[in-house]
Amino acid sequence: MPDRTTTARRPQSPYRTALAALSGTSIEWYDFYAFATAAAIVFNDVFFPDDMPTALKTISSFATFAVGFLLRPLGGIVFGHIGDRVGRKKTLVITLMMMGIASFAIGLLPTYDQVGPLAPILLIVLRLVQGIAIGGEWGGAVLIAVENAPKGKATFFGSFAQLGSSVGALLSTGMFSLMSLFGDTAFDSWGWRVPFLASAVLVVIGLVVRTKLEDSPVMEDIHTEQKEKGEGKGGGASQLPVAEVLRNDWKTVLVGVFSLATATGGYYVVTSYLLSYGTDDQHLSESMLLNGLTLAAFLELVVTPFLSLLGDRIGAHKVVVGGLAGVVLLSIPQFMVVGTGNVVLIYLGMLAMRFVMSALYGPMAAILADGFAPHVRYTGISLAYQICNLVFAGFAPVTAVWLSSLAGGAYWPPAVALMVISLIGIWCTLRLRVYRARLIASATADAPAARVAAGV
Repeated sequence: MPDRTTTARRPQSPYRTALAALSGTSIEWYDFYAFATAAAIVFNDVFFPDDMPTALKTISSFATFAVGFLLRPLGGIVFGHIGDRVGRKKTLVITLMMMGIASFAIGLLPTYDQVGPLAPILLIVLRLVQGIAIGGEWGGAVLIAVENAPKGKATFFGSFAQLGSSVGALLSTGMFSLMSLFGDTAFDSWGWRVPFLASAVLVVIGLVVRTKLEDSPVMEDIHTEQKEKGEGKGGGASQLPVAEVLRNDWKTVLVGVFSLATATGGYYVVTSYLLSYGTDDQHLSESMLLNGLTLAAFLELVVTPFLSLLGDRIGAHKVVVGGLAGVVLLSIPQFMVVGTGNVVLIYLGMLAMRFVMSALYGPMAAILADGFAPHVRYTGISLAYQICNLVFAGFAPVTAVWLSSLAGGAYWPPAVALMVISLIGIWCTLRLRVYRARLIASATADAPAARVAAGV
């Protein structure tokens, strides 16, 4: 896992930085999943005309969710550049504020009945702001935790940034479940707005935590070497990190994209699409499915640190490969049990799938960070992660609905697609290990400049 060179200052507590990463990503993912949940169950009626066919409204609603992914690579490039040249901390404050303001504004948007086509346009604009913000958030949160971790514990501490996903999902689905108790009429008129407006409180808490952070010790090493040797003369920050990554590490980026495909795109298939499939095609209770997803998010929150700790002991790659194999085995059974309408079986299916997916998402932070030199690491992992989200995650619900419609509403086409992506992910995860070994070998041959590049 990523090591660090020694710095003069006393290192800040890895638990403190892990908590800062967790608090920020929890808030950002809360906002993100609030949008995903609303897109699945309410945006189709609120922001689109009543006379539009149901299937088209559902696809249009998920399309507003998808557009946010279009600018996530841009967010990764912009904030990756700042994070690699200036520092990780500054980007974490900026992205959190952007995400919070956009989400609060969504809770105030007028409906289609009030302003017509302007309603979905405003929704899309705010969604694009969310996309830029979260495009820069993930890389910084991961690195502030991983680069402050004790030696041999990078997978465990890196998982705290990943836990933000499950905490955000838990808070988001929990809020929507609570609002659904007021009834359909109240939920459709004002209840769906509350989760977005409530994010303002969470953002203030996150800003307080993050502004008290010190930057990563890796950044101090990079800046020190930059002063000693000068930019572009064998050490220090890269003048244009994205160009260096695309020139030297494009294979790592590409393999990283497919390694993450199931953890990102697959996640939305087994949450947003499953919610839509259960309510629209199987006519199951919206509240029941939301409660199941809340339980699954809680399970992910509990087991992710333990699976990541296991990754530090036996190898993070082994844990991820095992999780991907589990997804292959559970893809079809999870949707089969939804068709039975049996609440117990549906919940067991959700819990089993979320357990194996926890083995993917938690350890992947440290694995991906391991594949890039620290002076371009923020940009490298952001590109891989955000391109993956653009290609796989952003259009996963829309693609799943489309594939299902081709088969007359059947669940098996999206389930088979998820299986294929997971099998590809197994091979790519193993390739990342090979690329890490090459990075270490290259750094050893090119010392001392690569001392910062690979921590050797």
